[in-house]
Amino acid sequence: MSNIIDKIDAEQIKKDVSPFRIGDTVKVHTRVIEGDKERIQIFAGIIISHKGCGLNEAFTVRKISYGEGVERVFPVHSPKVAQIEVTKSGRVRRARLHYLRGRKGKQAITVKDVARVVAA
Repeated sequence: MSNIIDKIDAEQIKKDVSPFRIGDTVKVHTRVIEGDKERIQIFAGIIISHKGCGLNEAFTVRKISYGEGVERVFPVHSPKVAQIEVTKSGRVRRARLHYLRGRKGKQAITVKDVARVVAA
């Protein structure tokens, strides 16, 4: 029984997913179907969490839209997600960036680079 489930999962997993990490600024191209037409809509923001593995893998993207914080959870291997494009790479020391929810202005959408102090 487990072999059948593994085969079904292997068929649905995408092979061409670009590597991304938490703290990266990304553009997620999603397929939107309106009536009989299909178009691509872009959701750009910073990745604040990444969870799951295999077919259940998902990530959360946060952006500020008209002064309000908007978060969206995207399954990595969903057919609705056309492409994940990394625009800026971020360096963070945490697995979840939920502390960005309490920030305002530019601090809410930027991740500071962690400067490493070298002891002499």
